[in-house]
Amino acid sequence: MAQDPTPLARPGSLTELFTAFTLLALQGFGGVLAVAQRVLVEERRWLTRDDFIEILAIGQVLPGPNVVNMSLMIGDRFFGWRGAAVALAGMMCVPTVLVLILAAIYMHYAADPAVAGALKGMGAVAAGMIVGTALKLAPVLRGNPMGRPASLAIAAIVFAGIALLRWPLLRVLLVVGVLACAFAWMRLRAQDAW
Repeated sequence: MAQDPTPLARPGSLTELFTAFTLLALQGFGGVLAVAQRVLVEERRWLTRDDFIEILAIGQVLPGPNVVNMSLMIGDRFFGWRGAAVALAGMMCVPTVLVLILAAIYMHYAADPAVAGALKGMGAVAAGMIVGTALKLAPVLRGNPMGRPASLAIAAIVFAGIALLRWPLLRVLLVVGVLACAFAWMRLRAQDAW
């Protein structure tokens, strides 16, 4: 896979890191993942797509929200533990205050059918954002050591297990994740042997 020759940037200060993650969090209505990929990879160029996928994969299997986990890892990458704390604060401070304010307002208007309908409509928007991000990141599979067919098969198995068969997420991640890691490890060892 051809890499973009433009060098990666890095945040110039802890303040820039905090501001970037605060703005990122404030854009993420229905989910921050799609916005995070656009901002961190395409706009700020702090990460390559491969870096983003790798950090996302780790963030997905750790307890807690994946984008919060990612903010900790990205902050640590650039400024160590201080960067991790600042990136986390950026992701959480202002959005937490806004959520508390919106929760108080929602409690007042929760019975209004228009409000309930609007919130249900946002579910479709969030699902669309997730699908759009997945499609945008799919080209990274070309460079995956398992190969595109195996990667797509694993993605289909996970989707079917969680979305269609309603298997528990943790079990699917443990079983399919361990098998995928073992398969990738075997493929990498086979490549090294050549």
